[in-house]
Amino acid sequence: MAKFAVGSIVKGKVTGIQPYGVFVALDEDTQGLVHISEIAHGFVKDINEHVRVGDEVTVKVLSVDEESKRISLSIKATESQPVKQALVEKKVKRQAKIKTSAEEPRGFNTLKEKLQEWIEQSKREDLLNK
Repeated sequence: MAKFAVGSIVKGKVTGIQPYGVFVALDEDTQGLVHISEIAHGFVKDINEHVRVGDEVTVKVLSVDEESKRISLSIKATESQPVKQALVEKKVKRQAKIKTSAEEPRGFNTLKEKLQEWIEQSKREDLLNK
């Protein structure tokens, strides 16, 4: 177990899948656990959608407990975090909405449009009252 240093990135083979995580054999004698929260970026509902028994995976060693002989591993720590498309789309929609609403007359803009009409009306009334 000492040969797997915390922070190192190694290859392993998926040997078992449980609802809480994936067991990965790092060599003939050493096995570690990838907790479900370390499978992928984002929410993982079903581990089987991400890995299968027999898959070769690249993992990062998160911790090594010599006493209990447990190694915590992470798959997601070896992958760059993807840009969430939904957030990008939401930002684009929000920007488009702001742009559209700025082009539409609202609030005091209608008063501005009416101001010229009221000025003309006032001038006509002044002429009639003279």
